[in-house]
Amino acid sequence: MASDNDSWVLVTGASSGFGEEFARQYAAKGHSLILVARRLDKLQTLAESLRGTYGVNVLVEQVDLSDIDAIGRLHSQLLDQGIAVDVLINNAGHGLQGPFLDAPLDAMMGMVQLDIASLTAMTRLFGQDMRQRGRGKILLVASLLAHYGVQDMAVYGAAKAYVLRLGDALHREFKQDGVTVTSLCPGISDTGFAEAAKQKITFALKLLMMKPEPVVRAGIRALQAGRISVVPGWANKSAVAMIWATPRWIHQAIIARLMNS
Repeated sequence: MASDNDSWVLVTGASSGFGEEFARQYAAKGHSLILVARRLDKLQTLAESLRGTYGVNVLVEQVDLSDIDAIGRLHSQLLDQGIAVDVLINNAGHGLQGPFLDAPLDAMMGMVQLDIASLTAMTRLFGQDMRQRGRGKILLVASLLAHYGVQDMAVYGAAKAYVLRLGDALHREFKQDGVTVTSLCPGISDTGFAEAAKQKITFALKLLMMKPEPVVRAGIRALQAGRISVVPGWANKSAVAMIWATPRWIHQAIIARLMNS
């Protein structure tokens, strides 16, 4: 199928949540898509819907992104097909709520592998291609919790802090090569993430929950504008502002209460 826009957008974790919404919004803009995730059936269903609705090219790639070798193979396969990724949406990741010492070690390390190591590998491989072409855009999906040390979500918050700080550094480092790097820091959102992470949804979190559409729209706009990062939603922006306005012990206590009661 012919696309109105010949640029390719690669979305990781595209089978649900933010990834699916990124795919829909970029398809609506006429971009060709590469959808990457482990769940092939969901990817194929989404691809058929996007082709039928928007008439865009959609490639489906079933990849376990926690496997760094598999990421290398994906990169090589796309190069062999002559496909240049113009926009990389580094969305794949997962979380886990619970006391640090009670979490299974394999689950904890799997989260570190996907949220940190795999994102770093994707950014390195496709970022190098963009530098050689002198253009490209990379969105790193971090989290509002990247700004906090979060009781009972210690590893997840720390992993997303890595993503945010990596994005901050690469924004400046890649800019000289014509490549934009932007970090998106969403708060609690209606994506199914909380259920998968076994996260407790408190009354306060229900009030703060955002739909994925405006979150993704904010991320795309920030990336297009060349911003270093974006926190979608006024409540989430206020939560970040509180960090600079209060001592650490105060805002740490507030976020812990918000998340757990």
